[in-house]
Amino acid sequence: MLHRAGLLALTIILSLLAACGSPSPREAVVADTIPQASRPAVPQGNEVVLYALGLIDTGYRFGGKNPEAGLDCSGMVSYIYEQALGLAIKGSAADIARRGKSVSRSDLRPGDLVFFNTLNRQFSHVGIYLGDERFVHAPSANGRVRIDRLSDRYYSQRFEAARTFFD
Repeated sequence: MLHRAGLLALTIILSLLAACGSPSPREAVVADTIPQASRPAVPQGNEVVLYALGLIDTGYRFGGKNPEAGLDCSGMVSYIYEQALGLAIKGSAADIARRGKSVSRSDLRPGDLVFFNTLNRQFSHVGIYLGDERFVHAPSANGRVRIDRLSDRYYSQRFEAARTFFD
C-alpha cells in the first residue's frame, strides 16, 4: 500500500512538472525529429513504467526477486510485471525473452523489455523500456536499480532484441 502511495505521488509530481513548462521553439523542432514508435503506448505499459520508477536505487542481489532482499535484472522484471499487472513472468532473462513477442527497436514503447548480451551469451541482461531511448534495469555494476540510455556506448554495442507482453 505504501508503495502504491509513493507511485501516486510520483505520478502527480511528474504531471505537474510536465505542465509547468512549454517547449521552446528549438525543443519543439528537436522533438519533431525524434523517431516515434508506430505502436501507441498502452495503459499496461505505463503501469509497468510507474512501478519500475518506484524501484530506482533498490539494491542489487544476484537471484534477487523482491526489493526488500535486492533484485537482479530478471527478478526486477518478474516482480514489476507481477505487481503492476498480475502477470507472472518467471525465469532468467533468456527465459523471459523466449516468451515475449518480438518488437523492433524502432517500435519500442513504454513497458516493453530490452535485452542485451552482457556476459558473452544471448539475452543475459534485461531492462524495461521507459521511452526516449531510456530503460530501467538492475545491473550488477554499481549495485543499484537505475536508468540508462540505449544509445550509451556500452548498451548500444550489446543490444540484442526487444520483446513485448502487451499485444
